[in-house]
Amino acid sequence: MNDLLQLALPVSSLLAIALCFVWSGFVRSGLGFGGAALSLPIFLQIVEAPLIFLPALAWQLLFFSVFTVITRLHNVSWEFLGKLGLQLAIPFGIGLFGLLSLPANILAGIVYTTTFVFGMAYITNRMLSGGNKLLNGVSLGLGGYVSGIALIGAPLIVAASSHRLKTHQVRDTFFVFWIGMVLCKLFALKVASIDLQWQLSLLTLPLVGIGHFFGLKLHNRIASGDRAGFNRLIGTGLCLVSFFGLYSVIRSF
Repeated sequence: MNDLLQLALPVSSLLAIALCFVWSGFVRSGLGFGGAALSLPIFLQIVEAPLIFLPALAWQLLFFSVFTVITRLHNVSWEFLGKLGLQLAIPFGIGLFGLLSLPANILAGIVYTTTFVFGMAYITNRMLSGGNKLLNGVSLGLGGYVSGIALIGAPLIVAASSHRLKTHQVRDTFFVFWIGMVLCKLFALKVASIDLQWQLSLLTLPLVGIGHFFGLKLHNRIASGDRAGFNRLIGTGLCLVSFFGLYSVIRSF
């Protein structure tokens, strides 16, 4: 929190940051993914300081994921979680401990481009699953690696694997998965002596709560609709993630 205060930002920037926290809560509870991925690129357009916002987003993801799923564990596919955890353990661990180093803008460009392809496949209901196991495997590995680095690989993981779940299981199952990933991420940040920004997280929690409340209403409407409509909504979210992410990448060159 002190890091943000030291920047002496204008009121307009502070208001924009506040709206981004509302947006992160809305996306996370509405779609079940993308809270960090869809808001972090916007945060970085305001202040290029990912280590200020990322820990705060991680705490909030942890809090609202637990809050949402604690009474909905019957919707969680534990078999799916076990298989997904085994698939992502190695790439997530590599990303978490920074054992592999790729230029950040190149890595982000690959992630967002692949996510956009998946998003379009969801929108057009021409899923890139089953028939292209290689693409799914590569996408899952890349999503796990990027999640280990910055928690922005969730859209890629959802895009490559959510077809294996029933509509009502998607959000709650992935929430449980995000909880595990975030706990590992926060532990790694603590070991690296990085400020966990708990004050910023606590201060902005009501803002995220507002977004979370309206996101729940959106999710209820999604879950009660048909699978094709659900896929289109997921695809739209993925494409939005890609749009903001690619815009941020292009500006970095």
